[in-house]
Amino acid sequence: MNDYHVFSMPSVSGPVTDHGIALTASDIPWVGKQLWAPDAASKNGKYYLYFPARDKEGVFRVGVAESDKPEGPFKPDPEPIKGSYSIDPASFVDDDGQAYLYFGGIWGGQLQCWRTGEFKKDAYETMEASGDEPALSPRVAKLSEDMHSFASEVQDVKILDPSTGKEIHASDHKRRFFEAAWLHKYNGKYYFSYSTGDTHLLAYAIGDSPLGPFTYQDKILEPVKGWTTHHSIVEFESKWYLFYHDTSLSGKNHLRCVKIRELVYDAQGKIKLKEPQPKVEEE
Repeated sequence: MNDYHVFSMPSVSGPVTDHGIALTASDIPWVGKQLWAPDAASKNGKYYLYFPARDKEGVFRVGVAESDKPEGPFKPDPEPIKGSYSIDPASFVDDDGQAYLYFGGIWGGQLQCWRTGEFKKDAYETMEASGDEPALSPRVAKLSEDMHSFASEVQDVKILDPSTGKEIHASDHKRRFFEAAWLHKYNGKYYFSYSTGDTHLLAYAIGDSPLGPFTYQDKILEPVKGWTTHHSIVEFESKWYLFYHDTSLSGKNHLRCVKIRELVYDAQGKIKLKEPQPKVEEE
């Protein structure tokens, strides 16, 4: 993407307002190539947009831009967040005011290049963990009070197999993390959700801390039209909603439209779609 737009709705049924360009790549000094999937947060009366992009050396970093209004425009910091890497940032502000940033994506997202804690370009071709080992973990760090930097070391977000208590195995492509981290809180529990990438599912895990570990629970969404799936989960007017995208309008993977579905929780706190997901016809 060359720029970001912010859409708003007064209610879930619309209408939708496009507020125009909120941030453009040409206004960010460190960006070497196009912008990827962002996320936003609000704290201290300000709004923060977190975005991934390749720097001048082709390495993915995460930047932050600030605005007084949710629709922007956003003013970017001149440098990416120190210690950030890979793609798909997702911000979460807990009830105590502490903010966190989750990020990471394998394959094109370069997470496999950071297994040692330093960027190893040659590791790109491995794409992900393989063999008898856990899948690569997404990452998380606490954010500073001003939301512009990390206030802790970056650490792994561990996703555990409920049957073994061990991390999800690299071979388990229907449950392992691929990209699209998201964190929300419900009834005192922390829900970490994500995309499984090449198996085209949205899955989730539950934990007692925003830092994890999280125990795998189930799928949220089956495959949609288009290769990739990416989402957010939010509460609005006492109801919970899943936002995601597909290619139902364009038929092209790089041209995606926004979808929304209501979520409900059962007595055990498990997530369900309120209405069954329409079956996607195989092309």
